[in-house]
Amino acid sequence: MTEKVFVDTSVLVYAHDLDAEEKRAIAEHVVRQIWVDRSGVLSSHVLYELYLKITTAIASPVAAHEARDLINAYRVWPVVTIELKDILAASSFSERYHLSFRDGMIAAAALKARADIVLSEALPAGDGISGLEVRNPFA
Repeated sequence: MTEKVFVDTSVLVYAHDLDAEEKRAIAEHVVRQIWVDRSGVLSSHVLYELYLKITTAIASPVAAHEARDLINAYRVWPVVTIELKDILAASSFSERYHLSFRDGMIAAAALKARADIVLSEALPAGDGISGLEVRNPFA
């Protein structure tokens, strides 16, 4: 059985950022493998952040229509939708695990998606967040 892998925004951004050099190569490889394995899961929040960052926050921004096409391509992955209960869970995770609220949202969404692994540059690596295994692909 293939493990479900929740991918944090930064990994996706690096995979599509032409200026990210080494991190782009790593992220591209990781995301490509997740496509092959059909193991990726995302949240609506991650896709929102991906769109925002690749269109406004990288050195060579992507055109809006290209960003929409990219977001649309990820629709084949299971995508959990963020609800009020997830925001409240994120707040609890943030407090309990000393995370930013944003990172608490990633943990809450990954748990909602029943992910086994979270790929994140920001979350602390290991098994410390409600049984989620966090891996930093760039470490």
